[in-house]
Amino acid sequence: MKKETDWKKKLTKEQYHILREKGTEQPFTGKLLHNKETGVYVCGGCGAKLFSSETKFDSGCGWPSFYDLAEKENVELKKDLSLGMERVEVICKKCGGHLGHLFNDGPKPTGQRYCINSAALGFKKKK
Repeated sequence: MKKETDWKKKLTKEQYHILREKGTEQPFTGKLLHNKETGVYVCGGCGAKLFSSETKFDSGCGWPSFYDLAEKENVELKKDLSLGMERVEVICKKCGGHLGHLFNDGPKPTGQRYCINSAALGFKKKK
């Protein structure tokens, strides 16, 4: 596992705040929010495969949203009681980075909405 000083060197200030300090970006500002290219969304910290462009949808919430995971073994879900509400935090299992939250108001077939910070992601375009 990397030390926090290593993370600070590797990540931008915004990425560090989100991935390591459980922050969030302002809604409707993320560079991947309107991305419509075909490919794979990976963890911005370690590159683990997280979501496919095939499961991305426009939820109108201001953050990239996905209705399913590409690699379930790369994600950990954890109860989050911060901010006076109960939510489910989405964490990269490989590096422990905070990605966003999971809600049960997504489209079929899963009914789930992974609401993910754009700055917590990288994107690998399909060739």
